[in-house]
Amino acid sequence: MARKWIETVTGSLEQKKQYRQDPARINGLPEPYLSAAKAMHRYLTYYGGITDGDSLITMFGDLADLWERAAADGTPLREIVGEDPVEFTETFAQTYMDRQWIDKERFRLTQAIEDAERQERK
Repeated sequence: MARKWIETVTGSLEQKKQYRQDPARINGLPEPYLSAAKAMHRYLTYYGGITDGDSLITMFGDLADLWERAAADGTPLREIVGEDPVEFTETFAQTYMDRQWIDKERFRLTQAIEDAERQERK
């Protein structure tokens, strides 16, 4: 019972545990994969805007998987990220975005314009 109450207030304990494991997996990578994965993780933290904890956990887990596989196979970095690492990272993030923080404001803006149009017609 206490666990359920705590998770209601703070979020899933399992998600927190997973969230801590993924950066640890990234920190275990050899160079240059370590630097690339950390840079991508940092960028995703700022860029993402993901509001769903499950999606965030899945994205960071998949990020760790991607770089672990690349390191194991010895795949060159540019074969993964291409010529534009920003584009690659943003495309990677978009596959996990169901809802974003800005969605609420987009809805509000659209509603405000529609309301203003109704007033204009009166």
